Amino acid sequence: MTSVLVVQLDDTDPPGRLVEWLADAGADIVLAQPYREPLPMGDYAAVVCLGGPMGANDVIDHPWLAEVRKLLSSCVSKKTPLLAICLGAQLLAVATGGIVEVGANGPEVGGGLVAKRDVGWVDPLFADLPMMPDVVQFHHDVVTRLPVDAALLASATRYPNQAFRVGPVGYGIQFHIETTPELVLAWAANAPESAAWAKPGELEPERLVELHADVEEAWRPFVERFMRLAKGELAPVEPSRPTLPLI
Repeated sequence: MTSVLVVQLDDTDPPGRLVEWLADAGADIVLAQPYREPLPMGDYAAVVCLGGPMGANDVIDHPWLAEVRKLLSSCVSKKTPLLAICLGAQLLAVATGGIVEVGANGPEVGGGLVAKRDVGWVDPLFADLPMMPDVVQFHHDVVTRLPVDAALLASATRYPNQAFRVGPVGYGIQFHIETTPELVLAWAANAPESAAWAKPGELEPERLVELHADVEEAWRPFVERFMRLAKGELAPVEPSRPTLPLI
């Protein structure tokens, strides 16, 4: 078994299906809830950071977010495989020099597609994804500027910075892959103004069941590849080397 720290940032965004996917791929999961108690110390093979309703910059109202940012920055510097989801991705961006702001074009809510960028086709985790995999969206804030030297892996029309990599093994995805239909329905019920931004029919129970089946088909193998990366069975991306101009 491979130790994986799963950081849950709020009661409303549990790890959901991700627990099963990680465990089936060989993860020994340690669940942390830094809004309740300090992050546990330890030498973990990988870290997963989930989402939440607060903002990545809300450190005054949620001072423990500073500790989470520090952890994510440490993962990048120590080359610890990291998968940061939604708010987790925004925290990763801020922790490594990016900018997160309220999306100027309104929330993204419901099912959606993201398109792999050129770099994604040669990334060890993204290469085997479909060209336009299904995802679940439910967020107001967006990464408006990626960290310096971050690699953009997937985009969408309204907000381009949908998935990125910082360093060789630090991954951020703006969307959700861990949800269940019931969880998305609960979010919609608790945030009707946000739910109103979804396309007609996107939040119907039958549509959500179909969407989550498509998400699992694409992203469960992705999580398996993440675990192979954590175990050392999958090589991380090769760092780019600076080249000198020809004279």
